[in-house]
Amino acid sequence: MLGSAQRVAVVTGSSQGIGLAIAQSFVNNGWRVAFVSLGLEQIRSSFLTEVELHQVLLYEMDVTETDKIGPCLDDIIGQWGQVDVLVNNAGIRTVTSNSDMKIEEWNRVLSVNLGSTFFFSQAVAPIMKKRGWGRIINMSSFAGQFGPVNSSAAYAASKAGQLALTKVFARELAPYGITVNAISPASVRTPEMDTIAPADMEKMVATIPLGRVGEAEEVAAMVMYLAADSTGFVTGATLDINGGRLMR
Repeated sequence: MLGSAQRVAVVTGSSQGIGLAIAQSFVNNGWRVAFVSLGLEQIRSSFLTEVELHQVLLYEMDVTETDKIGPCLDDIIGQWGQVDVLVNNAGIRTVTSNSDMKIEEWNRVLSVNLGSTFFFSQAVAPIMKKRGWGRIINMSSFAGQFGPVNSSAAYAASKAGQLALTKVFARELAPYGITVNAISPASVRTPEMDTIAPADMEKMVATIPLGRVGEAEEVAAMVMYLAADSTGFVTGATLDINGGRLMR
């Protein structure tokens, strides 16, 4: 395997929150990173610097537009020659009740969260097979394990589906030196948390044995762990990062 300075990671949903923290962690560790997301314009001035520009490619795209996935990866290969790690992080969360759920919302959530995970993994697999090495990391959620507490059924179902896809791809790709794992965060500080009322935050923190919310950088550190050479014997696994809310 090549040195880390020459490795390439693709991170979907990387314009803010956990996705941005993951992408930034790769950059900080000397990786080349392709940001694939909507809303990338907002990070050009807040994150990118002249020093980092050679390490970064930006692809402003809706991950549900599956016809753009192949050209996106082809462009990355054309510029950098490889893709070593794919982080399927793109996702949307809704809180609509079952009785109010419309088919449009259901289809959109499943398409963004679950569909993009499948189609990006499907597209990157042949690239990784050729090199005999690769890491696919799927960002699932506590909701996919425990059920929807503060999220919609569509969100919970999509995140549970990611856990199943993790195992499916892990079994298929293991003979090629490619590992596929999932990370299941809960109660992690993101921009969305800024909208939560203080009283509701207190109630949430009270359910966490560690007595605090997680930080996006802690999730990013777990991604870096799974992306390393030293974790090549870990595949088909789901790593929890939830402060103890779910112990198994």
